Amino acid sequence: MKLEYDGILLRNAEESDCARLAAWWNDGAVMAHAGFPLGLGTTPEKIAAQISADSDDTRRRLILAYQEQPIGEMSFRILEDGSAEIGIKICDAAYQERGVGRKALSMLIGALFQKGCGKIILDTNLNNTRAQHVYELLGFQKTGVRCDAWTDQVGRLQSAVDYELTPEYFVDYTKNGGKAPCRSSNN
Repeated sequence: MKLEYDGILLRNAEESDCARLAAWWNDGAVMAHAGFPLGLGTTPEKIAAQISADSDDTRRRLILAYQEQPIGEMSFRILEDGSAEIGIKICDAAYQERGVGRKALSMLIGALFQKGCGKIILDTNLNNTRAQHVYELLGFQKTGVRCDAWTDQVGRLQSAVDYELTPEYFVDYTKNGGKAPCRSSNN
């Protein structure tokens, strides 16, 4: 997969990306929201083995670049029911809260809907309100909260928010100059 829009590039992760991915995934500050405040403790070799098994029909890890600089990673997994589960991590904090994630998610979601996925699902940590805000801007509907659903790697209980998105609710930030479409009101 290769998608480009407004200086943003989403492309398949390759073996040459494994050292960078390992650095990000082993950084507790980057991985804290995912429940790994001490990092994953993985190696480039392990990541290379995972990437070699990726395909557009099952699962794919993607590099998110902005202005040709890798700043994060995304992923999708096609589920048995034809829906897709997605994830995103802006690993370079200098690019957070700048609209890049919202546009990158729009690119991936649009491509998955075009591919025939009828629904996109994801979850996020209940404490990650910044991510929840972005998902809701894109049209995701909250389907539930799982309180104390899992324990992070340092033994703290964590809660998660589940979301889903279907095509009719998708707000695509790659249209209309990267801004939310105007919506008329009946008031």
